[in-house]
Amino acid sequence: MYKRVGIIGGMGPAATCDLMMKIIEMTEAACDQEHIHVLVDSNVNIPDRTAALLSGGEDPVPEMLASARRLESIGADFLILPCNTAHCFLPRLEGQVSIPFLSMPVETAALLKRKGVKTAAVLATDGTVKSGLYEKALAAEGIKAIYPDEEQQKQVMSLIYDYIKKGITDPAVLPHDMIVTIVGDLKRRGAEALLLACTELPLAFDITGIDDDTCVDPTRVLAAAAIREAGAKLRTDVIL
Repeated sequence: MYKRVGIIGGMGPAATCDLMMKIIEMTEAACDQEHIHVLVDSNVNIPDRTAALLSGGEDPVPEMLASARRLESIGADFLILPCNTAHCFLPRLEGQVSIPFLSMPVETAALLKRKGVKTAAVLATDGTVKSGLYEKALAAEGIKAIYPDEEQQKQVMSLIYDYIKKGITDPAVLPHDMIVTIVGDLKRRGAEALLLACTELPLAFDITGIDDDTCVDPTRVLAAAAIREAGAKLRTDVIL
């Protein structure tokens, strides 16, 4: 029997569904019963993580911990977070429940090291960028982190908050050319991998049809880690 994965969700709701769908799509299974038991608490009461980190917003930890304890109480064997910025608060959650967490930044950095990447660009919220969350994880694997410039970072934040989090998903409306320009600039600056290190960004890239083989989706990396941790197998056609 596989271990049961618990997802502390609602950060945001679409990103939670995206993570769950990736677990389903990437698991080697020929029938319902061969899939992993996934427990989800889509807790939309968790306050904004970036606001908490940068502007004195409400602390998200109490609600995150409440979700973790609910999931533990109904049988989760380990926990994952479908929000990169939320991982900044992971040290305050670990040890508050008796089951472990998987870390999206740590799993992603380990994957890049296996791929031989030396420089990676981080596309993320202001909170994730300024916390150094990915920079620390990448540095531990000997990988240099680079970031969009100040104006580009404003555009990344707009894409996350003014489009995807607001449910604006019409490909004709999303700023396709802006994304392409930022990606091209980061690659010219030496990025061998582009980390879509906010769980709304893979959704935006998919919607706009941007398919760049240097892009790495940490949500997919976390989904793969969860499948392995549960004791199941990745589909043979899955490429990370």
